[in-house]
Amino acid sequence: METAESVTEAIALLEADGYRSDFAFANGAVTCHACGKAHAPAQLLVQHTFRFEGDTDPGDEAIVLGVECPECGMRGIIVSSYGPEASPEFLALLDQLDG
Repeated sequence: METAESVTEAIALLEADGYRSDFAFANGAVTCHACGKAHAPAQLLVQHTFRFEGDTDPGDEAIVLGVECPECGMRGIIVSSYGPEASPEFLALLDQLDG
């Protein structure tokens, strides 16, 4: 997959490659909107990772993940702030992902 210069470009690349569903994280689990199943983060298959450093503003740090649901196989996208602006829950989730 190509590299992306922005979050918008990363999302466009993933969508062009068939990543269409949204995944949400809450309460230590990741939910696939396609099948409605909640999964432990370690169960998700991380296929692509785009990380943006925020060269001029640390508040611009972000991460875009292309993931696959282990239950239904749907491919989707998780987008979050990264670094100092990320929620502690999301950083804990990243530590558990299989990537």
